[in-house]
Amino acid sequence: MSDQFAVLVPVKPPAHGKSRLIGVTDQTRRDLAEAFALDTVTACLEAARVAEVLVVTDDAVLARAITALGAHALPDGAGDLNGTLRQSAAEARRRWGTSAIAAVCADLPTLRADELDAALEAAAPILAHRGTAFLADAAGVGTTLYCAGPEDFDPRFGGGSRAAHREAGAVELAVEVPTARRDVDDLLDLRAALPLGLGRRTTQAVSAAGLSAGLLADP
Repeated sequence: MSDQFAVLVPVKPPAHGKSRLIGVTDQTRRDLAEAFALDTVTACLEAARVAEVLVVTDDAVLARAITALGAHALPDGAGDLNGTLRQSAAEARRRWGTSAIAAVCADLPTLRADELDAALEAAAPILAHRGTAFLADAAGVGTTLYCAGPEDFDPRFGGGSRAAHREAGAVELAVEVPTARRDVDDLLDLRAALPLGLGRRTTQAVSAAGLSAGLLADP
């Protein structure tokens, strides 16, 4: 079993993503969605247990930015998130012969490389025995990370994905990694993410939009 993972990051085109970011302009919503994705990918690239990062997106501008960071970009050939991830896992195996694959949500603007490494380290022995593993989001309803070998890769992202992954037999990781659990769908999530430390691009997007830390911290 390899110590390193190929990480898949599916990203909706920023023009269509983060529809729950209500109360900001369309341009701000697009800028935040792009910043979330770029900060997430940057943390993945910095993680010691990550060998390659493959981003799946139909946005050509974002794909160029992703490539400039050092990740790989692939068009979305399925449209359905779980179908897209299964196809991407097969492509990762074809390209790099990887034996450990992780799918990471693209809306983790606080993600730190060391915490991603800790989650992947916890998942590795499970995958070594042909198991699958996942990390629940901060709300305890969804999933931010799913890990499996190529033959066992069968993600269940979507509404109630924590329960869906558990029902499918995946092991829920009990590791203290708050930045890897804090996905951001709306301004309340963004407010909750602030104490963890936003990534550089998200910080810039928040500032440019006039969404000051003080405003976001107000109840």
